[in-house]
Order: sequence, then C-alpha cells, then structure tokens
Amino acid sequence: MALTFHTGEVGVSRAEVTSIVADALRREAFTEALVATYVWGKGKRGTPRGSGPATLQKILAAEGLDVALAAAVTVLHEHGSQEAYAALHQQIPELGPSFFTKFLYFTGKTLPPANGPEPLILDRVLSLRLRSLAVTVGRETGHDPDGSVAAWVWADWNWSPHRYGIYLSFMHAAARQLAGTDSWPSDAAPDLLECALFNSAWEPSS
Repeated sequence: MALTFHTGEVGVSRAEVTSIVADALRREAFTEALVATYVWGKGKRGTPRGSGPATLQKILAAEGLDVALAAAVTVLHEHGSQEAYAALHQQIPELGPSFFTKFLYFTGKTLPPANGPEPLILDRVLSLRLRSLAVTVGRETGHDPDGSVAAWVWADWNWSPHRYGIYLSFMHAAARQLAGTDSWPSDAAPDLLECALFNSAWEPSS
C-alpha cells in the first residue's frame, strides 16, 4: 500500500507518542512505532537535511527493517542504550542516529534498559549545542583554544556508539548536578535537559 501524506501542523506531545509506541511494542509492530517517532521528529524539532516523506518511504522499503528494529528493542531491554544504538548504527539506509535515537528514546519509556542510563535523543541540533558548550570550555581552559577538537568530537551526524555512550553519561550526570538548584526542578529527568538544550532554554553558568 502506498503511503499518503498530508501537510499542516498537528501538535503531538511526548506523552502521546510514548503511549502510541507502547501500544505498538505490545503488538510487536516495530515499524509502526518507528513511524510514530519519525513523524513526531518532523515537527517542532526541525527538519534534518535530506529528511521527509520520500526518505521515510525509503526507510520503510529497506530490507530487514523490522528485524533490525526488533533486535534493537531486545538489546535495549536486555543490555543497554549504547548497545541498542550500536545495533541500529549504519544498519538501515537513510535511518540515521537523528531519527533512530528518537525510536530508542520512546522505546526506553516502555522497556527501560537492564543496565546503564536510559536512551536520549541525539540529533544534529543537540550535537551543535554540545559543540558550542565544548568550544566555550576548551577556550576557557586552554585545552582547545580554536575549537577544532570540539568540532571533531561533536560532528554534525553519524556519531559512533562510543560517542553516544559519552553523550548519555554527560546528560545524565549534568541532570543530577542540576537537580535541586534554584533554576532546575529536583525531580526532573534527563530528557528535560535534552529538551532545554534543543530549544536553547538552558545555558551553563560561567
């Protein structure tokens, strides 16, 4: 069956997508869960280069997609987020980290990892935010005065599983450090920090 797309804006919250993905996972409808997270990611989070309905059609037509998604769900639940990232990294043409980390993030809400931190979204916008922070720290400390190391570490896309693991460690540690401060809720989850960074709503104090 051919996919039909409609233009226009419809607001969908993270809670709603979490519910949709949870229902799809219960039915082992892994591709359905991916589509829900892909469509959500096309909203206010911006439009990564080369993405759109045509790209989604290519992803859905890829051989082995459902098997790869099912394997990643199992790996996430039985092992951890970095391992699940590795299970999807460079496995399906056109399905890059900016989108499959959204799938892992919402999947983790239903099936938390057995070990380590829960998955978070990592896309180009967040990578650029982290690069900016790294440039500032590198310049102030003298360890990376021209920002070249920051640019290499936080490239625009296709981050390695190791880099994703570092990202998760940083985000979860930063969220714990912020908890209870005057500007941060004491019970806030790390995905609030992810959202704040994406929307430029949070800047580190100097």
